[in-house]
Amino acid sequence: MSLKKIFSRKKRIFCLLLFLLPLLAGVSFFLYTGDGRSFHALTEELFHSELSGNAISLHYTLAHPQNYGFSGDAVLSPWEPGTDNGERDLRDALERLSRIDPQRLSESDAYTCTLLNRFLTLRLSGVSYSFYDEPLSPSSGMQSGLPILLADYTFRSEKDVEDYLHILDQTDTYFDGLIRYEKEKAEKGLFMSDAAAAKVIRACSLIMDKNALKDGTHFLHTTFLERLEALEAQNLITSEQKQKWVCENDRLLTTVVAPAYEKLADAFTVLQGSGANSMGLCYFSEGRAYYEYLLASATGSPRSIAQIRTLLWEDFQRNLSSLMLLMQKYPALSERDPEAFTEFPYSAPEEMLADLQSRIAGDFPAFPDTSGSFSPSCTIKSVSPSMEDYSSPAYYLTPPIDDMSSNIIYINHKNMPDALTLYTTLAHEGYPGHLYQTVYSQLYLQSQNASGLRYLLHYGGYTEGWALYVENLSYYYARQMVEHTQPSEAAWYEACRLNRNLLLCLYSLLDIAIHYEGATPAQVRGILGEMGITDPQAAASVYEYIVEEPVNYLKYYLGFLEFLSLREKAQELWGEDFTLMRFHRFVLETGPSDFQSLTQQLTATAAP
Repeated sequence: MSLKKIFSRKKRIFCLLLFLLPLLAGVSFFLYTGDGRSFHALTEELFHSELSGNAISLHYTLAHPQNYGFSGDAVLSPWEPGTDNGERDLRDALERLSRIDPQRLSESDAYTCTLLNRFLTLRLSGVSYSFYDEPLSPSSGMQSGLPILLADYTFRSEKDVEDYLHILDQTDTYFDGLIRYEKEKAEKGLFMSDAAAAKVIRACSLIMDKNALKDGTHFLHTTFLERLEALEAQNLITSEQKQKWVCENDRLLTTVVAPAYEKLADAFTVLQGSGANSMGLCYFSEGRAYYEYLLASATGSPRSIAQIRTLLWEDFQRNLSSLMLLMQKYPALSERDPEAFTEFPYSAPEEMLADLQSRIAGDFPAFPDTSGSFSPSCTIKSVSPSMEDYSSPAYYLTPPIDDMSSNIIYINHKNMPDALTLYTTLAHEGYPGHLYQTVYSQLYLQSQNASGLRYLLHYGGYTEGWALYVENLSYYYARQMVEHTQPSEAAWYEACRLNRNLLLCLYSLLDIAIHYEGATPAQVRGILGEMGITDPQAAASVYEYIVEEPVNYLKYYLGFLEFLSLREKAQELWGEDFTLMRFHRFVLETGPSDFQSLTQQLTATAAP
């Protein structure tokens, strides 16, 4: 073959390659990024399906839902018992996830994919226990949760007001669904005890107080008017609109909401006596298995119950030993009245939050804002007197993901005995607790273009464990204020910290004893008696609360211990490079997670 023909052929081949290479590159890019597009499509679908049927969740998640494709009237979907509880949707989502290769995703999406897979798999394992759930528990049920959410339903526009009133108008159908669910629970022998049902009945009456509704002083009257007046002051609504909506709110509260509560109370009155068990979950046929699921779901801990029990017991012994040594060094502590009010450098909540923000600067990073000056506002409110018996000592309302600037902390003054408790509570709820963690993590995840679905993957052990972890640090901050001038007062603060941890640890151990091992009221009374809690009524209250709120103490305390364990692991992995600042930054920037995933992410930071 002549050289001319050879070169001619090579030229044709070269020209063909020049044509094919971009095409092949495009096909390759399409195939490689197909996993990313599939993952984004799935997370968008899950995000929308999770929020589209619950107007309150949508409102508290997004300040401007129209920017995310949500439109139409507010929908408060009723509870629908007797369905597959989303099993088909869960299996479909997991099947779609199985076709996605995490190695072809961005780092942020790959981690979200891992979290989502574990989250959905765990939720699927709990489908068969759907009637073990208790949406109307005496302490944290929707009968008290709904009014709290309604009272702080933010009005940013006319549509928000219309949506709010539409939600009120759907309260009866929403409660009807809950009543049907409770009736099915009763048919299956899973209804709550008579004592618990009596608490729900009483709550319905007190929360929707007839006299307050009649004279217009109910907190759902006053808070509604306050929000309308704020809109009017901004010239967003007219005086005529305000008056029209005030009348409509009054009508709905008296003709829809109050009757819905009366119907719920009547239904529980009829159902009283159908509860087959007033003790722990293990006395139900599948109670132990459900408890294992609930423990994993609520805490995010991968440990077995035996491992958790050992972890708790070892921590209990350490704290008890530390407290005894402290009291040997400061004998006067044993004579001090635990209920006595102590002097404290600050008295106003706003002063306390400002002090906490200042003191955490050396150990916690500033908010991830490009200007370096982002500082969210925080309004501190008091729980309405009519809700004090049904509210936590304090709670933080998470802001929408598209407006993290305004935050609210509620203080229940009925359960706030002294200034030290208020200071450490504000650390738990505010800085460096829930407010700081929520805002920081969300701002960082947004900067990484993380899926909005991350906000909806709830990890109680992470959020409450973090809050208790930093609450413990706040006792140290409090001691800093007085240790040089009042060393005995600083010792008292440390004794308070150790005593609080001992009680939370003890209640966590009792949670396992009651729900997994079948501890009776008499046995619990004996255990508490050995710890100095000899009042029979106090012991009964502890037992009843743990029965009604399984795993609640563990969500806090096991989460706290998991963070301590994670910090120890970080010290081992990072050695001399370990600092509290680096550890806290890692936790905050990784964001809410189960502890298995969090530990794996931490281990990866030490990889060569």
